[in-house]
Amino acid sequence: MNAVQPIAKAQSASARTGIIDSIRQMLTRLLPSALIYSLVLIGIITVMKYAGGPVDYVGPDNDDGMRLVEVRDFLNGQGWFDLMQYRLGLGEGTLMHWSRLIDLPIAALIRFFGLFLGHDAAEAAALVVWPLSLVFPAMLAMGLAGQRVGSLAGMHLSFCLAGMAIYTGNRFAPGAIDHHNAQLALVATMVALLFDEKQRAWNYAVAGVSAALAIAIGAETTPFVAIYCLVVAFLWVWEGGPFAAATRAFGLSLAVAISILFFATVPPQRYSAVTCDNLSLGFYSLATIGGSLLLASALFASRLGRGLRFTVLAAVGAAVFGSAMVIAPDCLRNPLADLDPMLVELWLRNVSEAQSILALGRTDPFSLGAFYAPGLLAIAVCIFRSVQGDRMQVHLILLALLSVSWAVALVQVRGAVFANLLSILPLALLIIDIRRVLNGDSENAAAALVYIITVLASVPAAWAVGGALVEMQINKTKTADEPGSPSCSSRQALAPLGGLPAGLVSAPSEMGVPILRYTANRVLSAPYHRNQGGMLTEMHIGLAEPQEAEAFLKGAGVSVLAFCPDDLQTREIARLKPEGLYAQLGKGNIPGYLDPLPKASDSGVQFFRYLRKPD
Repeated sequence: MNAVQPIAKAQSASARTGIIDSIRQMLTRLLPSALIYSLVLIGIITVMKYAGGPVDYVGPDNDDGMRLVEVRDFLNGQGWFDLMQYRLGLGEGTLMHWSRLIDLPIAALIRFFGLFLGHDAAEAAALVVWPLSLVFPAMLAMGLAGQRVGSLAGMHLSFCLAGMAIYTGNRFAPGAIDHHNAQLALVATMVALLFDEKQRAWNYAVAGVSAALAIAIGAETTPFVAIYCLVVAFLWVWEGGPFAAATRAFGLSLAVAISILFFATVPPQRYSAVTCDNLSLGFYSLATIGGSLLLASALFASRLGRGLRFTVLAAVGAAVFGSAMVIAPDCLRNPLADLDPMLVELWLRNVSEAQSILALGRTDPFSLGAFYAPGLLAIAVCIFRSVQGDRMQVHLILLALLSVSWAVALVQVRGAVFANLLSILPLALLIIDIRRVLNGDSENAAAALVYIITVLASVPAAWAVGGALVEMQINKTKTADEPGSPSCSSRQALAPLGGLPAGLVSAPSEMGVPILRYTANRVLSAPYHRNQGGMLTEMHIGLAEPQEAEAFLKGAGVSVLAFCPDDLQTREIARLKPEGLYAQLGKGNIPGYLDPLPKASDSGVQFFRYLRKPD
């Protein structure tokens, strides 16, 4: 016992010394640099956002508007565990799959600014501060990752490339209150903590908490978290005892953190529910089982040989996979696989961020480079350098993380933002090495050309600009000054609804969120997959012949119909069914049960009050 105490004290002292050294390094070099880069980036983002004059303080994405609606409901007394959107869809509403973990800080900021500002000004201030406040942690994590894999040059290059990605991606711009910016910051943090050369346990403890938070905030990151756990497990298999403390820390923190978050955000009546688009029993149980088994493996099997450790890991993987097949088999496939075929045809295929690479190639081939080229180049670099034995472990880890993110992007283009972020590190290392060659031979024109091309190819925005230039050359008939269509979803366009008692509005899905935001009405449709019933009802109203459409209006309890002829979904419905209600309204044939309301100036939408016949 006496012999053990000095060893334990020495290990504890060593751990404290490691943390102190890390903090000292951060304070002297990394932290000041991250702060300067972040402040400059925040300034540029803010100036460019408002340089053209007043703009809407809510981001342009529907999810930004819906998040604000959710936060307002929360501030108005809707419960922490109550995620129903009562004004969306049929019947009692739609259960949303978002997390209160993002609602809470935004609501707190609105309350804070509300102490000395009016309601709209308080909302505007909160929606500026929240996304910009996430710039610093994201930049700090990317700088730390760059420093750990590429020293000082890697840190500054990562800052520059990450800054360009953050600026051009608009995920951190004022008004962008969807959860993707928080997820990007968490992913960057997890990657940075993985590359601690000293393999200190506290890095992996923080990484485990970050992984749990990423899952709790949104299910989009679950493939990345899964491969991240696998990387940690393989590092333990390869290194054994020296990596045991880090593995224990990661497994324990993941299991504990996901448990806390599950019970803190999931209502008791839904503990047994398994859903695949948010934190539920499925992801909670798999993360807890995996983390606990990884902890047990590191505790009891670290002294075994590498082959036996691999056997233990295989058993852990089989246990986790078997648990998934029993608890959440549906979560092993696309959560949108059960979407109604009509919704896939008329809605999902028109959602740009949900398109696959094949669909995007058909609709917008000139944007493929910006979404996929940096990630593909980074994957190729990782493979080549791994084969060459050049920092093999670093490049193999990045290859694993990059590959799963890039594969997700092939299915849904929204995943490309994570792949592009991860591509920064291997491409930064490549740029540093090419620059070193160029410094040794300043007259080497080939090296200079390769350097310039590599830098440009590492920036998604360069691919976007190149694609746009090619498109302009191919399609010279396009003119940039063509007037846009009148809005169907601005506050002014929706003004006619203000003079009516609040009721249920049937409108295209793209109008749903603005109606919820600007009015007290309910809406049948908004672009969210959990509202299949409401979306289908709105589509059937537009497809049905006028006499049949009235039955849908009456059955759903609709009080107002919105007709926006320039809406993409509305045009497609009118094309598919020339005898349908939308097609007839487009021709000016208004059935007697619809009473046109006065149209707002410069508005693209015509509202009709449904004159319900007595039963």
